[in-house]
Amino acid sequence: MKIHTYDFNDKRAIIRVDFNVPIDKDNNQVQDDKRIRAAIPTIKHILSHGGSVVLLSHFGRPQNGPEDKYSLKHIVGVVSELLTCPVAFCEDINEARGKAAKLNRGEVMLLENVRFHPGETAGDQQFASQLASLGDCYVNDAFGSAHRAHASTTQIASFFPNDRMMGFLMEAELTNAQRILTAPTRPFTAIVGGAKVSDKVLIIENLLHIATDIIIGGGMAYTFAKAQGGEIGNSLFEADRIDTVLDIFKKANELGVNLHLPLDSTVADSFSEEALTQTVHTNRIPEGWMGLDIGPTSIQQFQEVLLNSKTILWNGPMGVFEWNSFSRGTHEIALSVARATKSGAFSLIGGGDSAAAIAKFGLADEVSYISTGGGALLELFEGKALPGINALD
Repeated sequence: MKIHTYDFNDKRAIIRVDFNVPIDKDNNQVQDDKRIRAAIPTIKHILSHGGSVVLLSHFGRPQNGPEDKYSLKHIVGVVSELLTCPVAFCEDINEARGKAAKLNRGEVMLLENVRFHPGETAGDQQFASQLASLGDCYVNDAFGSAHRAHASTTQIASFFPNDRMMGFLMEAELTNAQRILTAPTRPFTAIVGGAKVSDKVLIIENLLHIATDIIIGGGMAYTFAKAQGGEIGNSLFEADRIDTVLDIFKKANELGVNLHLPLDSTVADSFSEEALTQTVHTNRIPEGWMGLDIGPTSIQQFQEVLLNSKTILWNGPMGVFEWNSFSRGTHEIALSVARATKSGAFSLIGGGDSAAAIAKFGLADEVSYISTGGGALLELFEGKALPGINALD
C-alpha cells in the first residue's frame, strides 16, 4: 500500500513517528526539532485528505515505567506549532481508545511515550493490539526506529494487513539509501569514522563490495595504524580487532578498493579540550599522547579523494569534533563534502554524529540528504534487514 494513493477520507491513521528529540533538562525545551519537522509532511498529507491522526513515539530510554523527563508532554507545544493546529495529548493507553474514537477529520492526538509500557520494547502482541485499536490504518514514518522489533514499529503492522504503509520520510530514507546500495555513480567514497572498529566493522566489510574508496577516521583509525606496525601512544586501540583490520586490508586489496588512512594526526597529552596539542605522523605518536583528530596532511589527502567523487556516504566524525580544539578535521571534511555536492556529487549523511557535525558547521542545506536514523541507516548499510520495514511488506 502506498501513502500517495491511499484513501484517508474519514479514516483515523496511526502514525509511528520518531519524536526522540533532544530536550534541555533544566527547562524541558526542545533543542533540535528536525526529527519532528521531518514527520510533518506525512501528518499534513493525511489531515488534508480527510483523515485524523494518532501519533505514537518513543522518547529516551525509561527503565522503570513513566518518568517525567521522558514524557512527550514536553513536546506537544512544538508539534502543535509546526502543524499549525491543536494537538491533544493522552497519557493513559486505557483512555486512549475512547479519545481517539472522538477525533474528527483534521484533528491530531499524541499518545504518551510508548516505552513507558514494558510491552513496547518486548514486542508484545497484546500491547500492539491495544495500539492498533486506536485507528483504521497504520503508517510507519519512524526510520530512526526501523531497526527495532518493538510493538509500535513491527507487531502493530500485523493488525492492518491491507492498510499499512510507509510515510513520506520513510520512503525518502529508503530511496536515498538504495541509491547508494544498488547503483552508486562512481567514484563512490565512503567516509567511516567514529571511536571503535567494532562498531563499524560490518559496514566497512559491506562497503568493500560497493565503494571505490573508503576513508577511515576517528578513534578507530588508530587500531588500523597499530595493525600496520605503527606506534600510537595512548590513542584508542582495540587489540582484539587487529585480525579484523588485517582482513579488511586484505579484502580491500583483493577487491581493488582504495583504503585511505590518516597520514598525520592532531594529538593531545590528555583527553581534554584544554590539553596541549601537536601534529605528528599517525604511525609515530609519542608515548603519553593520543590522537583526537586528523592532521592537515590527512585533510588535504581526504579532500582530494572527495572532490573527485560522484557519490559520498558519510558515517562518523574524524575526531572529537564537539571540542573546538579537535574539530578542524571533521569541519574540513564537511566542507569538502559540500563542495563535492555543489559540483554534482550525491552525498548522503548518515545520521548520528555525522548529521550533528553537518548541523554544527551550518552545512545542512549544502548536502544531498541527511538521514534521521543513525542506527537504522548503519544496519541497512551493514546488509541487515530492518524489522520495521519488513513488517510493512
